[in-house]
Amino acid sequence: MRILIIESRYHAHVADRLADGAAAALDQGLAAFTRVAVPGVLELPGAIALAAKGHNFDAYVALGCVIGGDAVSDTLYRESTRGLMQLSTQGLAIGNGVLLAGDERAALLLAGDGDAGGDAARAALALATLRERLAIL
Repeated sequence: MRILIIESRYHAHVADRLADGAAAALDQGLAAFTRVAVPGVLELPGAIALAAKGHNFDAYVALGCVIGGDAVSDTLYRESTRGLMQLSTQGLAIGNGVLLAGDERAALLLAGDGDAGGDAARAALALATLRERLAIL
């Protein structure tokens, strides 16, 4: 299985923990993966859309973090996840590892101890596997 990890590097410390968790989960699932980076969470859906048109990936893992409790943070989080959801309803297997946290400490806890990156990778693998199973029914 070929997986593309797309990570927003805006909060680099959080992105590193998310990516470490995703890579460990994909290694455990025996999936080959490629990592690419985008500047922020709003670029995640666009990067997946570009990759889906020109490459042969079985699934995608979107990783990123929005920190803050204001309207701008809420909008960034909501719009990036809306874009990911829209792509997933078009048949792409996407594990959503975009976090919303009040501060960096909370984000690091979600990414590290909470293993949000690993959860997103496992979700992407599960969806890709489901798509394969449905194709043979």
